[in-house]
Amino acid sequence: MENDAVENEPGTPQRRPPIRRRVLLASVAGCAVLGGVLALLPWGTGGTGTPAPAPGAQALTAVTTGVPAALPDLAVLIDEREKRLRTHPRDAASWAVLGTAYVEQGRRTAEAEYYPKAEKALRTSLQVREKNAEAMDGMAALANARRDYRAARTWSEAALKADPKRWTVYPQLIDAQTGLGDYKAAKRAADRMLKLRSGPAVLARAAGVYRDGGRREDAAAALSDAAAGAEAPAERAAYLERGGQLAWERGDLDVALRHFREAVRLDPDQRAALAGQGRTLTALGRTTEALNAYRAAFAKQPNPEYALELGELYESLGLGQAARVQYDLLRERAARAAAGGVDEELVLGRFEADHGDTDSAVRRLRAEWRNQPGIAVADALGWALHRSGKDTEALKFARVATDREHGGTVRSALYVYHLGMIERELKRPGAARRHLQEALRINPRFSPTRVPLAEEALKELGEPSLEDVPDMDAKPRRK
Repeated sequence: MENDAVENEPGTPQRRPPIRRRVLLASVAGCAVLGGVLALLPWGTGGTGTPAPAPGAQALTAVTTGVPAALPDLAVLIDEREKRLRTHPRDAASWAVLGTAYVEQGRRTAEAEYYPKAEKALRTSLQVREKNAEAMDGMAALANARRDYRAARTWSEAALKADPKRWTVYPQLIDAQTGLGDYKAAKRAADRMLKLRSGPAVLARAAGVYRDGGRREDAAAALSDAAAGAEAPAERAAYLERGGQLAWERGDLDVALRHFREAVRLDPDQRAALAGQGRTLTALGRTTEALNAYRAAFAKQPNPEYALELGELYESLGLGQAARVQYDLLRERAARAAAGGVDEELVLGRFEADHGDTDSAVRRLRAEWRNQPGIAVADALGWALHRSGKDTEALKFARVATDREHGGTVRSALYVYHLGMIERELKRPGAARRHLQEALRINPRFSPTRVPLAEEALKELGEPSLEDVPDMDAKPRRK
């Protein structure tokens, strides 16, 4: 392209001096070699010669198309929109963009104080223009970030009523239906989304539905394609993090660690991937590296979930005081999140069940189940009931979390472990043995504290008795 431009300039001689021709040929050869090198780089480099858009424009594209944005770009976008709205306070579109950017900033940093600001901006957008799908979409994203899944579903449906072809609403609707335990509705929403749109963002969202439906191979393939097709580093890093989490869940630790590390290399602010490194390194027995990864993740994204995982890692190492410090941080961060409207009852209930007040865990999780009966809540409530000595009732919820008929198709070592331990307490050795073995098959190193307990329980249960095995050769009795 560059050579054509030079030849078409007025006054350019048709024949070049020999020296310039040799230089030109050398340059072409060098470009060919460079092009070959670039083609070998993972997922390409985007080196088309087109100048990259400004940070604010990059974040605007990401926010309005429902893909992850880089934190520095988000900060620029927020600053630009705040300045514009000082002079154009009736700009409904800018209010919607600003509110949605606040939601993403809060989600990425685990700083819940962004959410009241987001709600104010989005409601202002709706006041300026009532039938406003952009602001409704943002309100759905805000409700999901706060784990208010009923509100998220309501706002998603309102946005689709205002603009039936607005595909970016469907990821919010999928998250809401999943949080409410309606996996069939989540699948229907995913199917409609796939008919409306294609591309990396859609593939990544569909992967979550595949994973929840037990289709892990389809989920992994979709995430791989999404990462390959993503253009921005932050977007690609987000899809790699999800792929790493999926690999960790199935016990493929080397693949998980590669995904998490590549995600952090592409986007140093991808703290979920850094926590994923901590989780995977723990499973690999590389505890010093795991501790460093968890500490770095929590320092930049103080998520209560990371505090719980880090506390349990300390506990597995016999460092009780360090674990208690993390549990205090968990309570503190959960309280701050609650002040911003975030529902942290699930993580608090899980924490109390294993490390605190089991009666408090049951109360919290019963209320959470009434409000949003998802599979994760069913598992946590079942375990809390077990820890408080209510094993018969606990078994009902543990089965909901693992029974395909109730939507429990997620292949979770933790859920199956909980089921097996409850069955063991109820003197059901055959079922307990089967489920504990299954948990260790799904992911042999799913938890630094629970795996030893599962192994100890299996030793105690021993080998199956011949009396437990039906005689397949015996003839049925005649009536």
